[in-house]
Amino acid sequence: MKVEDFINVLDCDFYTGVPDSQLKALCNYLMNVYGIDEKHHIIAANEGNCTALAAGYHLATGKVPLIYMQNSGEGNIINPTASLLNDKVYAIPAIFVIGWRGQPGIHDEPQHIYQGQITCDLLDLMDIENFTIDTDTTIEELENVMKEYEKLLKDGKQVAFVVKKGALSYDGEIKYQNDNDMVREEIIEHIVNVTGENPIISTTGKASRELFEIRERNNQSHKYDFLTVGSMGHTSSIALGVAINKPDEKVWCIDGDGSLLMHMGAMAVVGNFNPKNLVHVVINNEAHETVGGMPTAVNKTDLVEVAKACGYSYAVTVDNFKRLDEELNKVKSLDKLSFIEIKSSIGARDDLGRPTTTAIENKENFMEFLGN
Repeated sequence: MKVEDFINVLDCDFYTGVPDSQLKALCNYLMNVYGIDEKHHIIAANEGNCTALAAGYHLATGKVPLIYMQNSGEGNIINPTASLLNDKVYAIPAIFVIGWRGQPGIHDEPQHIYQGQITCDLLDLMDIENFTIDTDTTIEELENVMKEYEKLLKDGKQVAFVVKKGALSYDGEIKYQNDNDMVREEIIEHIVNVTGENPIISTTGKASRELFEIRERNNQSHKYDFLTVGSMGHTSSIALGVAINKPDEKVWCIDGDGSLLMHMGAMAVVGNFNPKNLVHVVINNEAHETVGGMPTAVNKTDLVEVAKACGYSYAVTVDNFKRLDEELNKVKSLDKLSFIEIKSSIGARDDLGRPTTTAIENKENFMEFLGN
C-alpha cells in the first residue's frame, strides 16, 4: 500500500514518534511533506514522550493524533497509555502506527525476537484494538477498519495499526546528511586504538556492528566489548553499573545522540555517582541513522553543558581527528568522570555486517573478561 493512501484513510493532521526502519516509507513521507514542524510533525526523544505530546495536542485541538514507533517502543508507552490516555482516566484518543520487527516466522535480530512475539499481546492487554497492515492489505479493508475505529476514538479509546515489513511504500526520495567530516567507523577505530584492553559498552545499532568488525579486522578478541544490541537509551546505565563494580578498570561507553536523548535522565544518575573510571563518549550525527537517518532533537542541545550540569567532572566536544586523539589520550589517564561529544557525519558502509556471535556468547565472554 502506498503510504499516501494509508495517510489519507487515517486522516490525521499531527504526527509524532520515534523513527523505525520498518516505517521508513511513512517517516520519509512525513519529512518530505512536513519536515520537522511544530504544528504537524515532531520527532520525540522516546515513545512515552511522543505519547504525552500527542495527549497535549488533543487537549489543545480536540483532534486525534497519530503516534508512530518501532514495536520495541511499546514498553515506553505503557505508562502514559495506561495512566493518561486510557478511557478510565482521561479518555484521550490516539492512533498508534507500529513497525513490527521480530514478526514470528520472519528472520530478525535477537533483540527483536521476543518483542515481536508479544507485540499484539501487549496492545490487547492495554485494551488497544489493533489491525495488521500486510503487503496485500487493500485500501477498502483499511477504510472499513477505520470506520470501526472512529467509533472507538470518539469514546476516548486508542487504536493501533501494526505494520509488517514492506507493507507501506513510498516513491519519494530523501537524503539525510550534515556538515560534519568525521566518519563514525573511523571514530570508533580511533577509540579502539586508545582503549587497549579496557572494557567498552557500545550502543545499539551500527556503532556496535562497526565495533565488532573493527575487532575482526584487527584480529582482536571481542571479549572487551559488550554490544548493546537492543534496549536503546540504556547504554550509559549499563556502563555505570559496570564502572561502579569494577572501580579499578577504565570503562568506556560508546553512545549515540539518539540513544542519549531517549533516556537522558540517566546522565543525572551517572553524574550523581560520579565514577572516576568512566568515560562517556557520544558520537553525535544528529540523526536516527540506523533506522533511516531522520533527525534527532539534539541539534539545538549543548550536550557538553548538559553533561557538566549533570555532574560530569570533565566534558568536551571535538570535530576533528587531531582533537579526538588528544582528548581520548587525556581522559584515559584522567581520574575523573569524563564526557566526549564527537561530531560525526551520517552514513555507513553498504557492506557493513552484523556480529557473528550470539548475544549470550557476547555476554559470557565479556563477563569472563571482567571476572579475570
